Amino acid sequence: MYVLYSMTLLFLMILYSPIYWVRSRLIKGEPLHLIERLGIGLSVKKKEGKSLWIHAVSVGEVLSLRKLIAEIKDKHPDWIIHFSALTHSGFQIAKKEMSLADNVFLIPLDYGPVVRKFFNRLKPDLFILAESEFWPNLLREARRQTKGVLLINGRISSRSSKRFVAFRYFMNRIFQNISYFLVQTDKDRVSLVNAGVDADQIAVGGNLKAEIDLPVFADQALVDLKERLGIDESRKIVVAGSTHRGEEEQLLSAYVRAKEKRADIQLILAPRHVERAGEVAKLCERLNVRVNRRTTVQPGDRWDVLILDTLGELIQFYAISDVAFVGGSLIPWGGQNLLEPAFYSKPVFFGPHMDNFAYLTQTFLETDSARVLRENGDLERMFLFEDDEALHLMGRRAKKTLNALSGATEKTLAVIENFMGE
Repeated sequence: MYVLYSMTLLFLMILYSPIYWVRSRLIKGEPLHLIERLGIGLSVKKKEGKSLWIHAVSVGEVLSLRKLIAEIKDKHPDWIIHFSALTHSGFQIAKKEMSLADNVFLIPLDYGPVVRKFFNRLKPDLFILAESEFWPNLLREARRQTKGVLLINGRISSRSSKRFVAFRYFMNRIFQNISYFLVQTDKDRVSLVNAGVDADQIAVGGNLKAEIDLPVFADQALVDLKERLGIDESRKIVVAGSTHRGEEEQLLSAYVRAKEKRADIQLILAPRHVERAGEVAKLCERLNVRVNRRTTVQPGDRWDVLILDTLGELIQFYAISDVAFVGGSLIPWGGQNLLEPAFYSKPVFFGPHMDNFAYLTQTFLETDSARVLRENGDLERMFLFEDDEALHLMGRRAKKTLNALSGATEKTLAVIENFMGE
């Protein structure tokens, strides 16, 4: 099976390489990192002590692990932490935010010799995989060369659950490499059991993304940020975070309609992929909306829509918002992280497609800490701020709901310590 997988992966890489090169180098302007993914010149800080390798996929998964890594280093300062990410943006955020990790690098290409080179160099005692990315050769080599392989903060989407059942034989071969599964919800546990994983190997540990520890901004710092952005204190600000193609046009159309009824509203759009900023700007121009960008805006500039075309700044924009909209939810994408605006006590809105965060979505809706927008009229009403007091109360409930979800870090650390022999 592994030989067939490796041959298929090689064929797909050859087939897809030209497209990937165009997307990464020409459109996004990102390096391919091929040398790094082959392990050539892999630089590792050498220290004595136990070590673990933690892998996350992209920005959201990376940020969800900050508190866990801080707790590990606080309790076990002699442990060596190797940290890898899959995407370029995740790697950049990891280098910036994971200062406590001893080594930060990109995940190797999933070929046996390449993966072995990484393990031989790093020599981790434990391999930890965050959420739901299963690389067959990586996991097999991790099982061979470590004390154990853990899945933490495991999340199994409805789509993945169906695939696991449909390809149960192959997935079982992959899952056999994982020693223990620590998942977010009971639904995730059931999905793995249905896919053939032994129930005794699975535990529900909660959601590490609910353990977020974000910067607390002083009031004056937020006032200063608004001044730099040209936002008057009398304005009402809607921040739409991590939006995808197909959503911005809906949001802008609703904003334009609302603007005819209420002139004091401004919209900050943060595309999930910043390279789409130009595309979003053209949508604004087509709708005759005054548009500016984070990288060009100056104090005193007048704009209706501001496009956030930088990485790593969304949280401070949530902090200055009056209402937060969570992207990836107006289209069948599965939603994005709704916890960051909740941390800042903001009323949270999203569309009907929040499958990737189903448990959190249901929890927030049940506590009236968030609202789902199903029709264009709902989007327009979000911009109209019809009941300010109700929105403030909704934001306070969002913060309270977030606080009630804590505890995942403690449970996860206990499992890690058990495998590390502590």
